[in-house]
Amino acid sequence: MKIGIIGAGNIGGTLARRFRELGHEVFVANSRGPETLAGLAAETGATPVTAARAARDGEVVIVAITERNIENLPSDLFAGVPDGVVVVDTGNYYPRQRDGCIEAIEDGMPESTWVASQLGRPVIKAFNDIYADHLGKLGKPKGTAGRIALPIAGNEANAKAVVMRLVDELGFDPVDAGTLEESWRQQPGTPVYAQDFDADGVREALSRADKQRTPEFTATSNSPGTFEEPV
Repeated sequence: MKIGIIGAGNIGGTLARRFRELGHEVFVANSRGPETLAGLAAETGATPVTAARAARDGEVVIVAITERNIENLPSDLFAGVPDGVVVVDTGNYYPRQRDGCIEAIEDGMPESTWVASQLGRPVIKAFNDIYADHLGKLGKPKGTAGRIALPIAGNEANAKAVVMRLVDELGFDPVDAGTLEESWRQQPGTPVYAQDFDADGVREALSRADKQRTPEFTATSNSPGTFEEPV
């Protein structure tokens, strides 16, 4: 499968490595340009590209950048990209630590619903609740007792099925976490976040989630910036 990855940080870089190990064709982009990705390309065999090419060359496109940088992506990033291309959002909103205040999210819009509105495309929420190191190292064969599970939320059944197959390939049990509007159940501060539960544990944790954001992940007047005045 051809996989485009926009973002070469912890999660994006880890996914590039793992998907290449599994034999997928990977196109990876970052904000600084393809020439800055020579090291990752040499290590993994991924092809460094622009964000526009990553969006157009992938059958699956994974957006793995900070929430505050979503609005900096080209407004026409997915213009002309076929509807069948699956777009995955791995992001998390950290208003106090990094992103500043995004008013729509503060007003209750789930993080990935906001991302979808900015991209102008349906997205699947995945890979946001696991540490990158664990994503890279803790995958196990299907059927292994205690296999870590990852929640997958989204509205498009076929797109969700594609992502769930990829999660399984990576060595994790995929758990259907409902619609994109329900993806708040896996955002920072919820019981499932960064816990490495098995499938039953993920389902139980999702059921205990509270839609009210915890104080740690709620913006204040001292949050580190806005899009008008970035950090």
